[in-house]
Amino acid sequence: MAEMLKKNRNSALDYRKKNRRKWIRTIVQSAILLAVGVLLFDALFGIRRYEEPDKSEWRNHKGFIAISYFGVGRSATPKLVAKSELDQQLKALYAQGYVTISQQDILDFYFHHKPLPDKALYLSFEDGRNDSSLYSQPLLEKYNYKATFFSYANKMGKSERKFVQPKEMLNMMKSGYWELGTNGNRLTYINIFDDQGSFIGMKEENELTNKEHIEYYNHYLMDFIRDENMIPAENRTEMEARIHSDYAAMKDIYTSKLGFVPQVYMIMHANALNNGMNPLVAHANNTNIEQLFSIHFNREGEAFNSADADVYDLTRVQAAPYWYTNHLLMKIQKDTGEKMQFVRGDEKLAEPWQLVGGAAQFADNRIILTSPPAAPGMLYLNNSENSENTVISYKLAGNVVGKQTVYVRYDRRAGAFLRVVVENNQLHIEQQKAGGKAERVFSSPLQPIAWSEEDLAFSKASVYTKEQIAASAGPKEEEYPTNIRQIRQLQVELSGDQLTIIVDGDRIADGMALDGVVKNGGIALEAEYSGQNKKDDIYDGVFEDFEVARITKEDGSPDVVFSHRITGFQGIVHGLKKGLDASITWVMDTF
Repeated sequence: MAEMLKKNRNSALDYRKKNRRKWIRTIVQSAILLAVGVLLFDALFGIRRYEEPDKSEWRNHKGFIAISYFGVGRSATPKLVAKSELDQQLKALYAQGYVTISQQDILDFYFHHKPLPDKALYLSFEDGRNDSSLYSQPLLEKYNYKATFFSYANKMGKSERKFVQPKEMLNMMKSGYWELGTNGNRLTYINIFDDQGSFIGMKEENELTNKEHIEYYNHYLMDFIRDENMIPAENRTEMEARIHSDYAAMKDIYTSKLGFVPQVYMIMHANALNNGMNPLVAHANNTNIEQLFSIHFNREGEAFNSADADVYDLTRVQAAPYWYTNHLLMKIQKDTGEKMQFVRGDEKLAEPWQLVGGAAQFADNRIILTSPPAAPGMLYLNNSENSENTVISYKLAGNVVGKQTVYVRYDRRAGAFLRVVVENNQLHIEQQKAGGKAERVFSSPLQPIAWSEEDLAFSKASVYTKEQIAASAGPKEEEYPTNIRQIRQLQVELSGDQLTIIVDGDRIADGMALDGVVKNGGIALEAEYSGQNKKDDIYDGVFEDFEVARITKEDGSPDVVFSHRITGFQGIVHGLKKGLDASITWVMDTF
């Protein structure tokens, strides 16, 4: 009996032991599965954590560059840089050793003389847009870059789908990739006149929906509020109270929604404060800025900030959506004086070309030729010298405001050429005889370009007088915005001394006889900025599907001798990819 009890007790103990083992095994397996799940989730959906750089090797006491973007989109628009282009630009900066710096790094540099990385970059995204955070976050993770996300105070907590809201901003900060800054309280325009000289007064951003015919305006903090005769409608005390209340409102909103006021400020509009502004208005702004903020990017247009710069008068360059990667690198090279390594793209596609000036990138069916500052960039097609009759076909896909040129014949030794220029939606035929000067022998406007008010690069803020308003009123010669692109299909045929040019199916020149046309010469591409663009003297010429044929056959049919087209199965795939991408973009923008 005793042995039976002992046996049963042992069996019961064995059962409990087995259960414990099962529980332990289950817990261990669950822990393993959970760990794998966490890793998988993190790989697919998780937010990486920013890794702080090793500052012990920093030795730079010269300064840093600051680059900002207005916004980022899935594809490029006149106002948003494409995420793919942003990726290329950040990749190029990363490859050349640029390390992003924080707001505290800037303060330590100026106030405690602490060094920066050899190539220091302050990166920022303005306007507080949702798409900017969505598309740039993976790129910050990819390159371990830190950036400042700027917003307007009056967009906070209003649940506007277009703008990131306070809760999301705080979550962005937790990842370490983001810091916060502000562009100000609001976008409000004052002292507005249209292009007929009519006084409009003051409007909020959402009230001034059509800016196409606005000739003059100023931002809310930039001047006295004035009447139709540009006489101040408020005295100094009223102006100071108005400006102070706008900064106070900004402080209250950020404190309420975020728990703090961002320490870095980018005033709207740039380049006005302390530069032509009424000194009383400037003093009112500066007093508030120095009380609220530690850093102020007051200016835009130059990338480099030196060690002797004023922390309340820093500058950044806002990279335009139409800038290709080499354009940004060329701008940095101009502003810093440091030699940049430009991107070339497909080396096989680049091989037939000799770079004469500027920088060139070869991608798919495109040749992107970037000019040096205030000078032409040129590519020369090797072994293209031939006196035979020639047919050149290509698409121009660069900005409308700028010069994109094809040299049909270019004798570099003699300095003689025949070239076809498309500039600011005008076509020009120019030639230069040996020892002579360039002559324009023909000009013709091209078909007008349709563009909407939404495409307008609205940057007419200024300090102005009643006399200027009167002088500018009335009809004007049409100028296209500097930020719009247009694709033009061209075919240029030179047969003997006769030139035929077809643009988008229109025969612009038909067998035009040229006197003393150069008989021998190669083919070249050229890109140069237009003087209409007062802000940017670097230009990206974009040449697509460039093809050269010689007419040597008796039946007059051309024989292709060079082609930059994508053909066959690769061309089909390329076309399908572009179509699919456009469809996805349309769906996202529409719904």
